[in-house]
Amino acid sequence: MRIAVIGAGIVGVSTAYELAADGHELTVFERRGSVAAEASFANAGIGGPGYVTPWSPARRTRDFVGSLRLRTALEPATLGWMGQRWRAGRVERCAATRARMLRLASFSRERLHALTRSLRLDWEHSDGCLVLLRTRRDAAALRPGLDVLRELGIAFDELDAEGCLRVEPGLSRATPLHAGIHLAGDEAGNCRQLAWLMREHAQRLGARFRFHTTVRALHPGAQPGVTHEQLGADETMRFGGPGDAASREGLATQPMALGPVTDTFDAVVVCAALGSPQLLAPHGLALPLAAVRGFSITAPLRHIEEHFDFGPRSALIDDRHAVTISRLGKRVRVAGGAQVGAGSARDETRAFATLHKVLNDWFPGAVHIRQAQQWRGARPTLPDGPPLLGASGIDGVWLNLGHGTNGFALACGSARVLADQIGGRAPAIDVEGLGVSRLRD
Repeated sequence: MRIAVIGAGIVGVSTAYELAADGHELTVFERRGSVAAEASFANAGIGGPGYVTPWSPARRTRDFVGSLRLRTALEPATLGWMGQRWRAGRVERCAATRARMLRLASFSRERLHALTRSLRLDWEHSDGCLVLLRTRRDAAALRPGLDVLRELGIAFDELDAEGCLRVEPGLSRATPLHAGIHLAGDEAGNCRQLAWLMREHAQRLGARFRFHTTVRALHPGAQPGVTHEQLGADETMRFGGPGDAASREGLATQPMALGPVTDTFDAVVVCAALGSPQLLAPHGLALPLAAVRGFSITAPLRHIEEHFDFGPRSALIDDRHAVTISRLGKRVRVAGGAQVGAGSARDETRAFATLHKVLNDWFPGAVHIRQAQQWRGARPTLPDGPPLLGASGIDGVWLNLGHGTNGFALACGSARVLADQIGGRAPAIDVEGLGVSRLRD
């Protein structure tokens, strides 16, 4: 089949690879100048069943809503989305959401590991994730979540402060630490680096990438059409993102005509993140997709000969501040924040200050902070958690979108599931609740 994939974040690139591996003829359209240039650029890069599964949706929903800058004027659509998210945290909906996320996260981890072995991917990743609980009160608040992990069969170890230091010897002893939860089955990885490697392998299988190209419209049918237009490198910068050389380094892999062009395919897969609603709405599919902005800082790790355990070994989560710290080769990334709506410069300053505080609390002096790179990115988030996978209900159009903060954790599994669906095969996991039908429930 001739298939178009719209979007080249980690989800779109993974989808392109899986479809190309199945023998399909692939064209990938990306409005930016490279893969993983927006939400996949400098995200937390933490994944696994323990990280993805909502341990206590009602609590996490309250924490999420509480972290929003509600004094910022919010549009009615955003307020509606927040209401849907609150309802999704109700107890009666929790079990179904957990089961869906666990199935997909576990399968995605297996698929990522299989690809790493079979393709001999050499990329920055490490095993394990340690949740840090600063006080007895923090530990008590998380106790119901541990029951959820047991119920779902997710392995974890409860550690005291000394146990945490054995897992992460570089932790500062000056910061009070009551306990920790170690998720050995979770992991940290460089999402952007993985996307680049997957792109290379997709291209070796014949996939074509058209960068600096925006899709203007979809034309459903037995042979769906895609109207696209190549933009100048400077114009693509208006879409936001990292705003560095990564946005300009890639050129279209093949010459493109000036002005809008319509090509037809046998199928179209929409992985366009926040650009998806405007493509699908004209065909009757309204997506409750919100831009939840997150922030990160990435800095090189200091090298001190006599301190081999300086800095983090793998991934950590500061539960109090909902901030992650991950080791990426010789660098450290600190990520967090949840900002819906326009936000403000003050809110952004506060978000970055929190990241610096958490890093300094746990690993003071571990990085060259003056060389730190700041990033902000808008993550396409559905109110109930899981992404949308499968047929869209629009003739010839398929969906793989809405992964929110879990793009890295779910990309490989989502891509394989969708490739099987398009190929007419039964996916390896139960896909109940991952399709568009749940939007009508």
